[in-house]
Amino acid sequence: MTELWERATVSHAPLDLPLVLGLAAVALLLAWSPWGYRLVRHLVTLVHEAGHALVAVLAGRRLSGIRLHSDTSGVTLSRGRPRGPGMVLTLAAGYPAPALAGLAGAWLVGAGYAAGGLWLLVLTCALMLLLVRNLYGLWVVLVTGAAMGALSWAAAPVAVQTAAYLVVFSLLLAAPRSVVQMQRARRRSGHHRGRVRSGGAPASDADQLAGLTGLPALAWVAVFWAVCLACLVLGAWMLWP
Repeated sequence: MTELWERATVSHAPLDLPLVLGLAAVALLLAWSPWGYRLVRHLVTLVHEAGHALVAVLAGRRLSGIRLHSDTSGVTLSRGRPRGPGMVLTLAAGYPAPALAGLAGAWLVGAGYAAGGLWLLVLTCALMLLLVRNLYGLWVVLVTGAAMGALSWAAAPVAVQTAAYLVVFSLLLAAPRSVVQMQRARRRSGHHRGRVRSGGAPASDADQLAGLTGLPALAWVAVFWAVCLACLVLGAWMLWP
């Protein structure tokens, strides 16, 4: 346990600027290319649902469970009042969660605590194991947590830093991409016009928030975009050598 704590809290000098820019370019390719985003979105969905779950608990709601699906979608179920501030905060937490997690990671990695950033992700996965209610979700959480834990435990410091930068950049860049995907899904299903096609997708977080608050769904999409872009700018500044 002592050695684990030392590894998680040891500080290293930041990576050189060319390497940081290269990792940012790789993360951009992963986050905004069709094949790359499908891979990164598993991590984004995991953090998205963790955000719903955390805020639900803080708002006094009772968690029923989390499901992560092979199409990279997910759902967090909680019990409590169907309306009111607690439900609004729970719904609003999902899309900003990856961006805020990326910002927290950027603060740690930028300060030299790359291993600590990875271990926070491992801790998140460990808590998610208690809440996941399907086999595929269990597999995603186990693989993610085990990979990050093994890397931060056994890899050389420069490899740990490289992985941490890549994970953080991927979260920061994929967070706004997920908002884009939500808006595209709304258009395909007809939610953006208040009409839902037969067999269309379930109501998005933005549409559910619109029903609860009276604020248009597009305004909630704009709020999600603003949070994601603000975190991206701040995170990039924190990671700049």
